[in-house]
Amino acid sequence: MKHQTNPFPPLAFRTIVELSQWRASNQGQMEIYSFLPDKGEEAISMTYAQLDERAKVVAAQLQSLNARGERVLILYPPGIDYIVAFFGCLYAGAIAVPVYPPRLNRSVTRLQHIIEDASPKIALTNSATLCTIHRRFSQEPYLVSLIWIATDTLASELSKNWHDPRITEETLAFLQYSSGSTGEPKGIMLTHKNLIHNSQHLYRTSGSSSDRRGVSWLPPYHDMGLIGGIIQPLYGGFHMALMSPFSFLQHPIRWLQTISHYRATYSGGPNFAYKLCVNKITPEEKASLDLSSWTFASCGSEPIYAETLNQFTEAFAPCGFRREALHPAYGLAEGTLCVSMNNWMAGPVVKVFQKEELAQGYTTPVPSSDSRAKALVSSGRPLEDQQVLIVNPDTLVRCPPNEQGEIWVAGPSVAQGYWNNPEASTCIFQAHLADSREGPFLRTGDLGFLQDGELFVTGRLKDLIIIRGHNYYPQDIELTAENSHPALRADCTAAFSIEIAEEECLVVVQEVDRRFQTNDLQEVCRAIRRAIVEEHELLVHTVVLIKHGTIPKTSSGKIQRAACRSQFLAHELEILAESVLTSATDIAIKGGSKNYVVPRTPTEQILAQIWAEVLGIEQVGIEDNFIALGGDSLLAVQLISRMREALQVEIPLRSFFEEGTITSIIKAIDSMEDDNDEEEFIPELVPLSRENYRASALTWENEEL
Repeated sequence: MKHQTNPFPPLAFRTIVELSQWRASNQGQMEIYSFLPDKGEEAISMTYAQLDERAKVVAAQLQSLNARGERVLILYPPGIDYIVAFFGCLYAGAIAVPVYPPRLNRSVTRLQHIIEDASPKIALTNSATLCTIHRRFSQEPYLVSLIWIATDTLASELSKNWHDPRITEETLAFLQYSSGSTGEPKGIMLTHKNLIHNSQHLYRTSGSSSDRRGVSWLPPYHDMGLIGGIIQPLYGGFHMALMSPFSFLQHPIRWLQTISHYRATYSGGPNFAYKLCVNKITPEEKASLDLSSWTFASCGSEPIYAETLNQFTEAFAPCGFRREALHPAYGLAEGTLCVSMNNWMAGPVVKVFQKEELAQGYTTPVPSSDSRAKALVSSGRPLEDQQVLIVNPDTLVRCPPNEQGEIWVAGPSVAQGYWNNPEASTCIFQAHLADSREGPFLRTGDLGFLQDGELFVTGRLKDLIIIRGHNYYPQDIELTAENSHPALRADCTAAFSIEIAEEECLVVVQEVDRRFQTNDLQEVCRAIRRAIVEEHELLVHTVVLIKHGTIPKTSSGKIQRAACRSQFLAHELEILAESVLTSATDIAIKGGSKNYVVPRTPTEQILAQIWAEVLGIEQVGIEDNFIALGGDSLLAVQLISRMREALQVEIPLRSFFEEGTITSIIKAIDSMEDDNDEEEFIPELVPLSRENYRASALTWENEEL
């Protein structure tokens, strides 16, 4: 295998297509991507020449459908097919719209919103995913109107029909829809110029060494995974080993094992990923790791905590990891990816400030020994050619050096605005200082300050909730909560996050309708939890039910989330009932549940052992509730993986948040086995032509699948 890199930084290229073709011509036989399947099979690799050839196949099919300038959905699980489809769109001059593929028995509200906003005519996927999507046709008619192309059925000879789309640096490359929930979707318009500029500066800042090798498990559907994990290796000319996000979440050791195996120098993730490695990787697993090659460990996408960086360094120093390899960063999709990052030659910068002053918007340095001290991690220095200002969000003038304000950004990496949303584009992307009229700037909605050239991010001006690197719009969570039980009042819900043990946790405060009579408010709390897990795959740390008419609102009736959060923290809400997750640590100290029911059958014993190991407690009974044992969505993903390996079954995530006991899980397994006894019809795929796709879609709609 050829994994060498090319130290030449290709600064002269205007578009990603020019860059890709240059790589194919000059480094065609060198591998660019290797995708590692979840189950330990051999990696699937692709060279620069193969990427160019396969992208042309997809592009030629799109060109036959006059797709230049059209939005094209790409719906794939993480893998090589996804990468080929994305580059195929660029090669055709089409506008790619990366989207999480829908799953059976899961809401497709997010996908529907994106389709309504982007108005695509064509959707790219592979054969397996297309079969899953077809099951939705009878319930989701908007899916039928699309032209569906299974790219793994296209003939390689199609590449001969490809022609240069004659795109420029100003051509839109793709629409970046925010991760997580998107009840009010905004497609961020990114051009080839945006991608080239951000890639160029990320390459320089992260160290343009000739022996760079990368590893990424980040989702390829949004900025960190797509631009940092897929476009960056193409720009820098180095090999990238890719793996599924679920592979990392199920077994965090796989990330570090892959870095160790490939002798990777470049990899990263959100703060929670480093914390997960500290908590889940055993001393025995550490003994097999060699992380001495890892010189650039980026950390971003959510608040970064000094304690997490310290714990990770201490835990993996015996494996050769060095603290100076950590590189905190700040960015957002509206800025393509990266806004600031510390240079590859410098380690993380941590400074200490007075905690109460920070809460009031001021920045007062204090000694680390001060009882009022709070350590903040710098997100590095702004990239070259980019201007970062700290601005008072109310007066729209620059803040004094000792005050926090909204982070404003200007430069070639700033996106072009939101697709089909001129009002929001003007508000967010066309900001000007009130006194000097300097601008335009991107208003990030994030709060922070600059000190000695370093950017410190301190919070969010907007209500967006960020948990484990994913964005969640509070209004989506609130709508799900209020519809979960008839006892709850509409438009009387507040969702927000609080920091607990250096981790963002979700709180939902909900009014109870005085006209509804119930003696079991805890069941109402459970209904809210179940609904939010089902719809958003997100666990609520605290559910609070409050009296009718007491949630903070403006005079016009809008929920005041910040005021509700303040009342919650100050214990000022008029609470009827409250449900708080018990921490797994507390349960571990107690030794397990109080009402222990002994596992008897072999299956019960296997599951009890797996649950105890994943949850970190001494013993689990078959009637113990998963949430009561300290379970959350991340632990549920790990349990699903362990149970799949042990029992060869795939348990739905929601099963852990309904009854959530070993007994109920076994009932679910038995039910699944009964369903599998029925023979399933899988339609034959028709690979080409607009007429064939539409005809086959209508046929599948009426088939009993």
